[in-house]
Amino acid sequence: MKVYSKKSEQKVNASLEECWAFFSSPRNLQKITPPSMGFTITDFDEKNMYAGQIIQYKVSPLLGIKLTWVTEITMVKEQRYFIDEQRFGPYTLWHHKHFFEPSENGVLMTDLVHYALPLGFIGRIMNALVVKNKLNEIFEFRAKRVNEIFNAK
Repeated sequence: MKVYSKKSEQKVNASLEECWAFFSSPRNLQKITPPSMGFTITDFDEKNMYAGQIIQYKVSPLLGIKLTWVTEITMVKEQRYFIDEQRFGPYTLWHHKHFFEPSENGVLMTDLVHYALPLGFIGRIMNALVVKNKLNEIFEFRAKRVNEIFNAK
């Protein structure tokens, strides 16, 4: 199994408390996900993030085909980091770490995703042709939205 990684860093012009409140709320995921993904939360307990929380989504990452994606918040350190992992969905492995560090005039937000795809050689081809580019698009959209929400003040 080939494991890939994607790292993203962004400066957020907000306090650590504001930044954490926004990004640790599943309610805000749709605001920072490209509309083309057809992202909808279908089930979660409406509570603030905690370790063990299960969140279910519908996403349409390719050709409008709806997929179910289930993630679990596996670790939370308030105002420092949280980790979500796929429990069911399109990846063989999805492990996403979100870090928040105070920095001059705001917060440095760092994401580190490790992922693997099913189907061996075909999965590697799909990553090279589609998945890697799609993840880049998603993170670019998110950076743009975060700039609009926090950095345009």
